[in-house]
Amino acid sequence: MQCRVKVFDEEHEKDLEKAMNTFLKTIDETQLIDIKYQVAVSCDEVEGQIYCFSALVLYRA
Repeated sequence: MQCRVKVFDEEHEKDLEKAMNTFLKTIDETQLIDIKYQVAVSCDEVEGQIYCFSALVLYRA
């Protein structure tokens, strides 16, 4: 079996949660290898704090 990755990147954590749950429903739980989660924050003078919620799902195809 080949390993594959799926990358998610959203501005809001609820959007990331929804996107990941939708994807995880398409694979069998035995295919899931790992999930890496990250939050990045930057400051902008115009918009203030900007958040980036991302995740990488490693799974067997």
